[in-house]
Amino acid sequence: MAELSQPKLRAFTDAIWRDEIVPTLIEYIAIPNKSPAFEPDWAKLGHMDEAVNLFVAWAEARLGELPGATLSVERLPGRTPLIVIDVPGAKNDETVLLYGHLDKQPEMTGWAEGKGPWTPVLEGDKLYGRGGADDGYAMFGAMAALMALQQQGTPHARAVIMIEASEESGSPDLPYYVDALADRIGDVSLVVCLDSGCGDYERLWLTTSLRGLVGGTLRVDVLAEGVHSGDASGVAPSSFRILRQLLARLENVETGEVVVETLKAQIPPERVAQARVAAQALGDQVYAKFPFVAGMKPASGDLVELVLNRTWRPALSVTGFAGAPAPGAAGNVLRPFTEAKLSMRLPPTVDAVAASKRLKEILEADPPYGARVSFSYEEPGSGWNAPKTAPWLEAAIEDASHAAFGKPAAMMGEGGSIPFMGMLGEKFPKAQFVVTGVLGPHSNAHGPNEYLHIPTGRRVTECVARVLAAHAARA
Repeated sequence: MAELSQPKLRAFTDAIWRDEIVPTLIEYIAIPNKSPAFEPDWAKLGHMDEAVNLFVAWAEARLGELPGATLSVERLPGRTPLIVIDVPGAKNDETVLLYGHLDKQPEMTGWAEGKGPWTPVLEGDKLYGRGGADDGYAMFGAMAALMALQQQGTPHARAVIMIEASEESGSPDLPYYVDALADRIGDVSLVVCLDSGCGDYERLWLTTSLRGLVGGTLRVDVLAEGVHSGDASGVAPSSFRILRQLLARLENVETGEVVVETLKAQIPPERVAQARVAAQALGDQVYAKFPFVAGMKPASGDLVELVLNRTWRPALSVTGFAGAPAPGAAGNVLRPFTEAKLSMRLPPTVDAVAASKRLKEILEADPPYGARVSFSYEEPGSGWNAPKTAPWLEAAIEDASHAAFGKPAAMMGEGGSIPFMGMLGEKFPKAQFVVTGVLGPHSNAHGPNEYLHIPTGRRVTECVARVLAAHAARA
């Protein structure tokens, strides 16, 4: 690969993270710029613009270190803004697209004392607060990688950095921008996405697939109003019991296995092999990274099966309820309805649109006792399965992991969704993909006590620089 001094790369990366990136992320975490799905008044409140302005101010101050680079903030009517940084390279006939986002998930309860979603706290190597790891660091890491190459005179292809502001809402705005900017983006041969996870903080992790997601609200009505449970129970079926019956159409209550065949997919042999390697590398951390209560066990004792459950198998979660009072305020009343928010993770290769329609058919068909049952689904998001990794990229990933972390790289699917990836896979079918990130054990993205592991952020930045250099040097 292209000559690149690792000591110089390490010195540059550590310094810029210490002196500039971490202080700017501290400011960013304090901004409550929730994604539009969680804050419909985002435009009026101005928090998103505040975050965009913070990012732009930092980037513009360093743009001179990338000769010929330009920055623009694109604003399509009624849509969240998009930051675009265009950096010329030694090769300008092809493009490397580097992706991240700056919108955030909502607050969530359960933060430790002294911590909070908009309260940045730096403790040792960890920066607590919403959004630092998901995904505020991405623009800074991408620019720092390019600046590190420029400092050493190492060639790279033309690079376009895109930072969107609707990812946590399913990226509804991004396709419109990609279409509007298609001519400016050009022919993409490599996509670097910095919005994924890592199995541990000891090596570079490459995400090879992402599960899809369908969700919606299931409501069961049995009465026009609540009635005395002593009078009605045994006569009027419970709306909650009917809800349980309907959910049993989707999953085995004993094992959690989804029983709907059309929601399953054949797992490719290479993904099974990668799961074995990942399970061996992670050991008990496959499940121990989750905050189980004392005595609780994972769904399986087979680590490889747990990895495949999380990355390639469908799984149902009930994430919200309505129609029931808190236990302390609950009287002896048979409730008139139960409403549940359902979240179904899908295998990477299952069509999410078809899955949503199938869920509705299954749940609404032949309702028990003639109850009024409705399922309204949300915008579905299909998953993504990476194309076969090119030999040059496989070698570059290994080189980068050994240089930055001192250990071989690992590949694994992710259980969550990045809607952008499926769309880019369709737009640029010949592109190679590097999907990685800093969301490792206990970083708790979307939950309480979310944090960025700063050393991993620095090392991932080094890896991106080395991959970009290898991309430019490939035959």
